[in-house]
Amino acid sequence: MENEAVWAIDIGGTYTKLGLVTRNGAILKSSKFSTGAGAPFEEFLKKLENESKRLLTAANIRQKIIAVGVGAPNANANTGHIEHAANLRWGDQVPLKESLTRMFDLPVTIANDANASALGELQFGKGRGMENFIVLTLGTGLGSGIISNGQLLVGAHGMAGELGHVNVDPGPSARFCNCGLKGCLETYVSVTGMRRTIFELIAEMTDDSALRSISFEAMTGEIISKAALDGDPIALKAFKMTAETLGVQLADTAAHLDPEAFILLGGLSKAGSILLEPTIAAMEQNLFAAYKNRIKVMISNTSGTSTILGPAALAFG
Repeated sequence: MENEAVWAIDIGGTYTKLGLVTRNGAILKSSKFSTGAGAPFEEFLKKLENESKRLLTAANIRQKIIAVGVGAPNANANTGHIEHAANLRWGDQVPLKESLTRMFDLPVTIANDANASALGELQFGKGRGMENFIVLTLGTGLGSGIISNGQLLVGAHGMAGELGHVNVDPGPSARFCNCGLKGCLETYVSVTGMRRTIFELIAEMTDDSALRSISFEAMTGEIISKAALDGDPIALKAFKMTAETLGVQLADTAAHLDPEAFILLGGLSKAGSILLEPTIAAMEQNLFAAYKNRIKVMISNTSGTSTILGPAALAFG
């Protein structure tokens, strides 16, 4: 067992991360590269193959690689496909599992990226010892993974946990989402949603802000979080607005699932208490009385490695 490792791959809308991970969660080697979400899927496969070969040579590991675990947006474990991913322009049905099985010549397990992260939290992170919790990944989009009674909830069609696409704004001025709908939570609570909010605030506010000199595409979650931690007024206002929207949705989700905790990870979570405190306040204000002061909201302690550890947990089964 100790001499075994797996490939762990996290495909994001902006970056893809991959690593070699042991059963106890040790990351032997990892790297990341630009996903190229707007280019054909075949180009992504070439980049992944080249990077995995480079990483394997650099790692010089002793362990036997036994499997591959992959987290990706809208990855359906039942079909082996990425289906209708809002932030990937690869088509409606992408044969991910088949393609990677051929590439690595190893057993491949795929899951929605947030589902993989939920398994990583269950096995290696703040979810250890819990049986009912929800992970939210605040990256390019908003993903979620649900652990219920100690098991990953996948649903009838393998697609449970798409909280990013619940409607939070039914009004005529609701934001368009890449999924084709309007008013999705993801369009307000994600790095992309925060960018939109910030550019609206830049137009409305006169305060000095380091964010005014950064282009829309260059504005990462880490940059936004750092600006907020540095006291940037536009970043702070954007986080307050985002946290309030998120907190209300957590209260709604609690009414459905009664979790022990919500665990947040991704670029926006790096703002720590700036995100956490107003989110908790908004959630508590909107919670059904039976849940008040009973549900925790926390930042993942695997931040920075969760996107690798999640697919690793998936691969080890």
